[in-house]
Amino acid sequence: VLFLQIVHILNMTSAKIVSFLLHPEESLHSLQNRIESETGISTGNQELLLETGICLDPRKPASQCVIDGVRGWDSYMVYLFDKSKTVYDGPFASRSLSDCVNYIVQDSKILLPIPQLRKVWAEAVHYIIGLKEDYSRLFQGQRAAMLSLLRYNANLIKMKNNMVSASQQLKAKLEFFHQSIRLDLERYSDQMAYGISSEKMLKAWKEMEEKASQCAQAEDIGYLDEQIMALHTEIVELQKSPYARRQGEVMESLEHRAIDLYKQLKTRPPDHVYSDSTDMVKIFVQTVQSQDRVLKELFGHLSKLLGCKQKIIDLLPEIEVALNNIKEADNSVMQMQGKRQREIWHLLKIACTQSSSRSLVSSSLEGTASTPAATWLPQSSSGNTAPHPLSSLAVPEDGENFADVIQENVNYLELFSSILQEVRQEQNSMMVS
Repeated sequence: VLFLQIVHILNMTSAKIVSFLLHPEESLHSLQNRIESETGISTGNQELLLETGICLDPRKPASQCVIDGVRGWDSYMVYLFDKSKTVYDGPFASRSLSDCVNYIVQDSKILLPIPQLRKVWAEAVHYIIGLKEDYSRLFQGQRAAMLSLLRYNANLIKMKNNMVSASQQLKAKLEFFHQSIRLDLERYSDQMAYGISSEKMLKAWKEMEEKASQCAQAEDIGYLDEQIMALHTEIVELQKSPYARRQGEVMESLEHRAIDLYKQLKTRPPDHVYSDSTDMVKIFVQTVQSQDRVLKELFGHLSKLLGCKQKIIDLLPEIEVALNNIKEADNSVMQMQGKRQREIWHLLKIACTQSSSRSLVSSSLEGTASTPAATWLPQSSSGNTAPHPLSSLAVPEDGENFADVIQENVNYLELFSSILQEVRQEQNSMMVS
């Protein structure tokens, strides 16, 4: 029996405790099914929290509810919340009152013998102590909800910082892209008169500029930032609220008074003296009233905590969507920047090719013009008969053969033709892209 694992579940929606004997290697899902049959809260809406605010891991066995090395009836308390509800306002069933205690509460001036009065007062003191313990456990459940809220809030802050950082990076890239493309368009317009032009490329650049303006919508996260800041302010106010701290001082004081009163009764001799229960009933009623007040405040504060937590749960998907939109816009801007740079280098390649072709043509023409005219003219002979056309050709002064000169010019012509063809292909490919 000592090694049995028993978990106690405090249902925060009804303030009732249900206990379960854990089977060996029982899964958490199996335990949740048993909780559903006992409390009526579906497994999908169950949120099981430890005192530290950590939610139970569905991948681990149900024995995670039990802390090793700790013993005691309420040492393994787990707090059950209904995720479909954010307002916890009761009604909460109070502790069952024994007939004898109810008897003196109905008429506190009834005289009872001391032995019987001791028994009734002992039950009354036990009831008062139970009310204080009920509040203490419910306060621990509220504290677990607060710690859980702070964990969610930490995750929200992390995602918000990532979103703000990504938005600022996108804004900087968009500003750089706009400045770059404006400068490129200005320089392109300046060189159109004497350089290279492409209407299709110019249109594509202007479309890039418009698309970049549309991407700027993704960096607008002001509406989310405002909601997050308002939520942070609300959470800070909840942390500062007096209801976030234990309010059971009055109940503890009444408990001590009831115990002292019972001790005084025990010292009285068990004779045939009769006495009433006015003082004990007064403390009893004050304790019940105090518990009603602090529970109302506790569950009002708990409802605000759960409301803030639900707001965070609703905000997280919106932040995720905003992050994805920013990443998509960032990728789009980088792709447009890369495409434009490739087109600029393509234009530079064409310009360099044209410059090289002009240099080759001019150098070829200069070489042809510098050749002596005598090398192209037949020499006159002393005789009247005309010489043979090939034998009459004079040898160039530099010793080159005439056939070599012709072959060199043919080679220059072929090279020039291939260069022009390559330039046309480059221009056509640029127009197509």
